[in-house]
Amino acid sequence: MSKLPKIHATRELEPAELFKVERLELEFSNGKKRTYERLHAHGLGAVIVVAMRDDDTILLVSEYAVGLHHYELGLVKGRLEAGETVLEGAQRELREEIGFAARDLLELTSLSLAPGYMTHVTHVVLARGLYPAKLAGDEPEELEIVPWRLADLHLLVQRPDCTEGRSIAAMYIARDYLQKEIA
Repeated sequence: MSKLPKIHATRELEPAELFKVERLELEFSNGKKRTYERLHAHGLGAVIVVAMRDDDTILLVSEYAVGLHHYELGLVKGRLEAGETVLEGAQRELREEIGFAARDLLELTSLSLAPGYMTHVTHVVLARGLYPAKLAGDEPEELEIVPWRLADLHLLVQRPDCTEGRSIAAMYIARDYLQKEIA
């Protein structure tokens, strides 16, 4: 396992780079008025990719997660870039993070993180028919690739280093899709 980065200092940023805070003055149909604040994400959303090495094996990455200050095991993911479709973004993230591209990409669904106060949406993509196709990414260190059998998904989600809700939801969504496809 990689050694955790050392935190030298922390500070608040105004305004933040990833989100802006919006204040909304609302009036509901019953006449009640409320003020809400929400985090408005910059950009076009994100992709999370269930990369299938074979019919029962997904490829995970172990990546430093600054929010929890530990290494987190999860799916390939990243923000969409200007002019990219969801599938183009998924293909790019695959190449950057695990050094593979996919012959078959399918958008399964979209997930929100916290719809009560965030606008961010992540698109879940299933990737099959992987082949080597490395592309330089923006990660500060090489990501460890960890194969995991879908049949053992129940063991993966019990690990203390696999807690990210989008990855967990996307893996179960993909597993259920694949099981229905076989039936």
